[in-house]
Amino acid sequence: MIEVSGITKSFGTGDGSVEVLRGIDLSIRGGERVAIVGSSGAGKTTLMHILGALDHPTTGDVSFEGKDIFALRGAALDNFRNKAVGFVFQFHQLLPEFSALENVMMPALIGRKSLKQAAPLAQQLLEEVGLGHRLTHKPGQLSGGEQQRVAIARSLVMAPRLLLADEPTGNLDSGTSDEIYQLLNQIHQTHGLTMVIVTHSEALAGRLDRTVHMEDGRIRP
Repeated sequence: MIEVSGITKSFGTGDGSVEVLRGIDLSIRGGERVAIVGSSGAGKTTLMHILGALDHPTTGDVSFEGKDIFALRGAALDNFRNKAVGFVFQFHQLLPEFSALENVMMPALIGRKSLKQAAPLAQQLLEEVGLGHRLTHKPGQLSGGEQQRVAIARSLVMAPRLLLADEPTGNLDSGTSDEIYQLLNQIHQTHGLTMVIVTHSEALAGRLDRTVHMEDGRIRP
């Protein structure tokens, strides 16, 4: 599904330039669950942002299902991000003024689905993640684990083929973290998604199909 070839990423210019990724080659099969682990500053999040086209590499190529994603421009690139990829972040990034249902609906509305289409789909996903009784609650009325469940439901509303999760349990206690990973595993089985999960936890990474170790901007052999 994904082929990464010779990816580098630098920030800044001249003497102030910092090279964060230093020649990344990576292949990910459709339906595979891949963990990316490494210490802080290893380049994990930068790589994930590039996989999801949230950021561009300095050099190198990324293909998704045989197509160069960085050959896309404008609306085509926006469409790729909105429909092909679902994102889950460590700190949820929910809109505080909107209910759980409205937060989950948001990508669908941005993707030009009607309210009549988006609302039942969002409700179905919230029920799937165990929050059918929290539809009208705003993020401030939910626990950290419940907020992450809303974020997971939101990531699925456009039926993506790839789910990218950046430290999805990094802000949660161990018990809640375990519940979230069990939920992600259930979603993988139900939706047949390809998953790439950044985590500091070797134990949690060990539950996935494959672990990629990063160190100093490179994939460690």
